[in-house]
Amino acid sequence: MKRHTTAVWSGDVKEGKGYLISESKALDNMQYSYNSRFENSTGTNPEELMAAAHAGCFTMQLSADLTKSGFIPEVLETKCFITLSEGVITKSELTVKAKISVIKNEKFQEIAESAKQNCPVSKAYGHLEISLNAILENNIN
Repeated sequence: MKRHTTAVWSGDVKEGKGYLISESKALDNMQYSYNSRFENSTGTNPEELMAAAHAGCFTMQLSADLTKSGFIPEVLETKCFITLSEGVITKSELTVKAKISVIKNEKFQEIAESAKQNCPVSKAYGHLEISLNAILENNIN
């Protein structure tokens, strides 16, 4: 499998702007700029896209690993924070909240840790510090 996204940029880094177009069109002229990266204005940024990739990949891996172990998740909700510090992306922090009817927390933690180690994006982010907070709970909000 091979996927692509195209980035187009016009202008200097501070005043310029760009857009992204993904093969699937999920990102269809998605705006990004200096302001969307560093000043929270409308648009996306590389760190947000990295966080989306890691959260999505980890959650799918966790679902697959749970299912393979005989546990069907009702809901898995993963939030990912990517840290950019002094011009270097240094950390990916995953927090997953799970609703699974018949699993003990110890087993859930084991499977979640394995998913963190084995999802393809975690492997691609191998140079980063990757942390995981796995929460097994009754209700997802």
